[in-house]
This record gives sequence, C-alpha cells and structure tokens, in this order.
Amino acid sequence: MTAEVPSFDALTSSAAAPVSGGTCSLEVRWILAGRLGTAAAGWFGRFPVGVESREDIYLLDPQLRGLSVKVRGGGALEVKVYRESPGILEVAGRARGRMESWQKWSFPFSPVSADSGNPASWMPVRKRRRISWFSLDSRPIGPHTPGLGPKPGCKAELTEVRTPGQDWWSLGLEVTGPANLLRSELEATAALVFAEALPAGIGLGLDESTSYAEWLGRRPAAPPWR
Repeated sequence: MTAEVPSFDALTSSAAAPVSGGTCSLEVRWILAGRLGTAAAGWFGRFPVGVESREDIYLLDPQLRGLSVKVRGGGALEVKVYRESPGILEVAGRARGRMESWQKWSFPFSPVSADSGNPASWMPVRKRRRISWFSLDSRPIGPHTPGLGPKPGCKAELTEVRTPGQDWWSLGLEVTGPANLLRSELEATAALVFAEALPAGIGLGLDESTSYAEWLGRRPAAPPWR
C-alpha cells in the first residue's frame, strides 16, 4: 500500500483552514524498547480502558526545535508547541519523569499522494493505545470516547508502538483543564496509577522520559518507506 504523506504546500493549505483547537496540556511520557509485555498490560488493566488503533505520521526533516508536527490517523494535521518543563514528576520508588507543557492546534487535513511529498522526511508510527480517563478529583471515569475532543481531566495511556522494523511501548499521562490545576491533577493521577508497583524489571526513569517528537528526533535516520 502506498504511503500518503503531505507536501509542504499541503501543510500550508491545511494551516489556512479553520482551527479546531488550541489546547494546553501538561504531559509526562516514558518510551521503552521492545514489545509490550502481558505483565505491564495486566498492571494497567486494573483501570477501565478503551482501545484505539491508528497510524500517525511525524515530520522528521526539517527538525523543528520545540515543535511537533504530525498527521494524526490520516484525518488531521496536529501542531504542538513545547512551552516549558515545570519540573520532575516523582513517585517515590516507582517512576521519575519530566513534566512538559505543550500547546496544541488541530487542522482539517485531506491525505494526498506520496508523489507530492518526500517520504524520507516522515516517519510512520503505528499505535495501539489503551486509554483511561481520570476526573479532576482523580477518580477513574472510564475510557475516552473518540471524536469528543479534549476534556478536563487526566488521560493515562499504555501504548504499543511500531516504527519501521522496530517495536516499542509507551506509558503516558496527559492532563487538560484549568491551568492552575494541571500540575496537582497530574501528580494526583500519577500517585493513583503507580499506587500498585510496576511489574518486575520495568524501570521508568529520566532516561526513558521523553516526548514522541524528541524521541523520534534523536533516532537514526528512518529506513526506506514501506
């Protein structure tokens, strides 16, 4: 199947379309090499989850410092701007990660032929996500309903990640809502998620803590598009 990647003309056209967002979030993410194990999936499965599968295509070249550009599931162009890190999230003996503030915009996008873009500039990332939502008082409120857009609260996601030729997995927390509540909500949800110890052999430290954009940017050049 031919990959559909946008040219910069397509990006410009998409950016001129009406904006459907402008969301501020506080996030922490860990990305680890290898396939997601059954022990980690079972550990996360004590919360009610929804499951979503999709392919996102990230812009790698040119590298835009502090900016993440991707085509989300073939239907939207997402642009995220890194704002700052308010510090380290630490759950004693369980996890340490960098908190990152982002602002995100979403634009309507129509896929175009691969002939109009440079596939080597883009990286396809297939994701199978287990997602659970927590309310602003850190109660589990079940799976997110696709299509409803961001809502106040904290999203916890355990994701199987596939790049060309390699398997990875990720655990992330992302909170949206009133700016003055973001950090306290993220910390409260993290305390709940990590109340049960991680399965043996899994370490979530600063070395594993990264955004998708940073992680992809420091990887070796992508292999040929398939």
